[in-house]
Amino acid sequence: MELRQLEYFVVVAEEASFTRAAGRLFVTQPGVSAQIRQLELELGEALLDRSTRSVRLTEVGAAVLPYARAALAAATGAQLTVDEMSGQARGRVAVGTVAAFSSFDLPDTLASFHRRYPGIELTLADAPTDDLVAALRTRQLDAGFVGLTAADTEPRPGIATLVVREARLVAVSAPGDPVLADGNIELAALRDRGIVGLRKGTGLRTALDDACTKAGFQPQIAFEASDPHLVAQLAARGLGVAVLPAAVAAAHRDEVRTAAIHPRLWVRIALAWRSESPISPATRAFIGHVRAAVADPAWSHPAGPRP
Repeated sequence: MELRQLEYFVVVAEEASFTRAAGRLFVTQPGVSAQIRQLELELGEALLDRSTRSVRLTEVGAAVLPYARAALAAATGAQLTVDEMSGQARGRVAVGTVAAFSSFDLPDTLASFHRRYPGIELTLADAPTDDLVAALRTRQLDAGFVGLTAADTEPRPGIATLVVREARLVAVSAPGDPVLADGNIELAALRDRGIVGLRKGTGLRTALDDACTKAGFQPQIAFEASDPHLVAQLAARGLGVAVLPAAVAAAHRDEVRTAAIHPRLWVRIALAWRSESPISPATRAFIGHVRAAVADPAWSHPAGPRP
């Protein structure tokens, strides 16, 4: 049994396709198939059901999968631990982020980590919170900055989090909007207004939807976008009212009118990682770096006092 065979098996299981797995592994599809066939011969059981268009795990395959992942993690961890102890920390950390966080703290965080650990490769992808959590579970990401709402009082199964920022949400609209003229707005006043919002699956959108439901109405979403700065720009053109972090609104202060929402709405940005499986020394180094940064008062400040 070879580590390469286990790696190919895990990737095929995650992609449910030999073709997609081959693309992700940068090898040919026949090569992937041959290695998994050899693994199945050595184990004496079929691990994958190839009878349908989508490749599925057999009962045996589902039982073997967590052990295959653990074996790969252990092998990677052993090498990275040696590198770390020898003062040559190496490896790779795949990081995901929600768009709202990428605009202020994240670039400095990644840059300072790279300076401290030049031998560790960082990759970055942005996606909604739900997609980031799913990618953590399938090991496509090692860590991710996700959005948490007031309803997220319990940790997600298998996921650990570290809150890195708390952001107050404000209403944003075109400069001439009379509803926001005095700098304050009741959430209920948005009942009959068109909303420019982020897509479903983001922490900001979930916070808005949950708050509106609690207030007895559903928001009328007129436009959706994945970038909070684009959302602010659409609101500035009179296409609707946006609900955004105060820090994002402040970046567009010259083109929008901003108002505090009552009752106050907040969203938290948290670093998330897998808690029920081994993580690599490189990922541990990244988590430790972020934890130290959060403890530094100069690094991150909540946008205003807590409610």
